[in-house]
Parts: sequence; C-alpha cells; structure tokens
Amino acid sequence: MSNQTEWWAPVKSDESAAELFGGERVGGTGAPGPTEPRRRSRSSGRKREERLRKQRRRRSVAVLVVALVMVVGAGYVVFSLLGGTNLFGGGDPDQAAPVEDYAGPGRPGAAPVVINAGATGADMATTLTDAGVVATRDAFLDAYAANPDAASIQPGTYQLLLEMKASDAVVALLDAKNRVSMKVTIPEGYSAAQIYDRVREVTLIPVDQLQAAAADPAAIGLPAEAGGNVEGWLYPSTYQIEPGTDAAGVLRQMVAKTVEVLTAKGVAQDQWETVLNKASLVEREARHDPDRPRMARAIENRLEKAMILQIDAAVAYGEGVPGTELTTEMLRDASNPYNTYTHVGLPPTPIASPGEKSIDAVLNPEPGDWIFWTAVNLATGETRFAATREEHDANVAELRQWQAENEEG
Repeated sequence: MSNQTEWWAPVKSDESAAELFGGERVGGTGAPGPTEPRRRSRSSGRKREERLRKQRRRRSVAVLVVALVMVVGAGYVVFSLLGGTNLFGGGDPDQAAPVEDYAGPGRPGAAPVVINAGATGADMATTLTDAGVVATRDAFLDAYAANPDAASIQPGTYQLLLEMKASDAVVALLDAKNRVSMKVTIPEGYSAAQIYDRVREVTLIPVDQLQAAAADPAAIGLPAEAGGNVEGWLYPSTYQIEPGTDAAGVLRQMVAKTVEVLTAKGVAQDQWETVLNKASLVEREARHDPDRPRMARAIENRLEKAMILQIDAAVAYGEGVPGTELTTEMLRDASNPYNTYTHVGLPPTPIASPGEKSIDAVLNPEPGDWIFWTAVNLATGETRFAATREEHDANVAELRQWQAENEEG
C-alpha cells in the first residue's frame, strides 16, 4: 500500500515530479520527453485540481454548517434563559417584552381587594397590581386618569377578576355590585361621636346621616330604657357591613349586639341602662383589667354612701374635651350635667360604649371597702385604691412626685 495521501495522485515509477504537477518531464540529459506522456500529465493535473476544489468546497460547507449550528444553539440557550424574549425581532410581539396591560376580560380567582378610605389612584394601582388584578401600576394609572369618574371610587372590599384590562378594573371599582361586605371595628370605650367617625371612614356614610339615624330610636331598635339616647348602646365589636346598608342599618346592628350581650348575661331589662352607665365609667377610667372589678366596687360603695363620684372622665365627656385637658374651672362647672364633682349619683347617660370586661366588672365587682382610686404612674397606668382619705392622700402624693419627676413645666 502506498504511503502517499489522497492529495497526491499515484505516480508510476517512471514518472518524475515534474509530471505530477503538469510540467515537462525532465530526463537524465535534460531533453524533452515524448509528446504522449506530457499530454497525460496535463490531463491528470486538471483532474487533480478539480478534485482538490471539490474537497475544499465540501470542507467549507461543513465548517459553515457547524458554525451555524453553534450560533443557533447558543441563541436558543439565551432565548430560554431570558424566558422567551424575542432576540431576533420576529415572532409574536406580545411575547417580545413584559406585558404592560392585560387584554382582558379577566378570569376568576382573585382574592378580595380592599380600597381604604382616602386611597389615591397610586394606592389603588399598587393594591391591584399586587393582587394580580392588573398587569402594571402604569397601566392602571393611565386608565384611572382617562376615566373622569375614577375619583369617585368608594372605599371598601371588592371582588374583582384576575388579569383584567386596566380600564375594565377602573369601571369595576365604580360598580357597587362588585363591593363585598366591609368590616367596621369599634374599639371599647369609644363615644357615639367617635363611632360615627369610624363608620364614616370605612363606609363613607356621612356623620350627619348617622346622627339623624341615632335620633330615631325606632329606626335603630333602641330600647326604651335608653331614654332616647344612643350613647353606650353601640356595642364595641367588629361588624360586617353589606353594600347598600344605610346609617340606620349600621347602628341597628350595634344596638342589637348590646341587647344580645346584656340578655345573655342575665341582666334584667330595667337595669340595662344602669349597667351600661356604670360600665362606661369603668371603661374610661381603668387601664388594666384587674383594676376593673375594684373600680366597679369603689363606684358601688360611693353610690351607697351618696358620695359624689368625682370621676374625671365623666366631667371631660360633658365638657367635650380629653381628660388631659380638664381644668379646675371645669371641675367646678355645675352647669355640666356630667360633672360628678358637683352632682351626686351617676351621669345622665353612659359616657362611652363599654366592652364585655367592664360590663362583667359591674355585674361582679370585687369585694372591698375602697372608695378612692388614683393613678400613681401616668405612663404605665398603675392605679392605687384606698378605703380612707389618708391612704388616698398618700397615693395622690405619690402621683404628684411622679409628675414632678417626669412631666415638663
């Protein structure tokens, strides 16, 4: 077997290197050889050149194919890593960039979304984007700005769809049919005025409508024992307010809850108002639960002795000011019917809506002979009870010392 590569044509023993490359055959003497061998040499050279050109073309095509495969493969990897981003400018334009706005109409599955009172368009955009209702904040803000009624969107809880077109989401928020029940939480110790404000914040029912409803005992189911005054009868709890509920409907729920609680605790109906009155004083005065039954006992002891109650919270309620703003002149103001420094007995009405713990304290006061109480630390609310004036004076002195050490001016 010849050891020559395919790049070289086989050479007969009598052929020289010159014949291989199409040149003249050179003899030993340098004279030209016969014509036939020279012709064969040229024919053989042309065939060989043609064969070499084909081989080079095949190699070039193979290299090009390999390069294209590598480029396409690398592009596919990057395409996949980028989540299907269109790298080459073709394909579906909706897949070329993150979705700015859904086409709609949306699909079920979104959790209820809450639009808080005072929420701006930007607040709503964040809420709806986070909930998956709209694609982007910008899409919603554009739709919000384009809808002239958007500013009248009401606070509340809405049941919307997932992946809604932003303009459709704005329209949905304007439709009361999409509002679900709203939660209104009334804390213990709130006065009726404070409760009206809280209801308005959540439901947007105007305060004057709530006041008008409260002035109609029959409309809100207020018992006769209340004497026509709703104070103390709006039970502190969390209420579900259904869409379309009016002012009377909201207050009716709260009054009904108070009646339910008093009835469940076995309170005689003719004592409902009295229990609420006492419990409201405890609610506003006590800072800690263990103090409530003792405070209720001290109130009972004073009433039994026909002593003035001297409860600051009642005076402040009648004056319409916070307890921290009471003045000596206010404490002497006998024109204030709630001034328990100048009038013997309970105030004309409760001064707030008491919670269950304060009602229980009045129904089950702790045994004791206390008739005085005072806070000795206004920061912690620590309260001391006393049965004698001397004990009480010592507790008051402790309070004054705390004030001197902790209060400015």
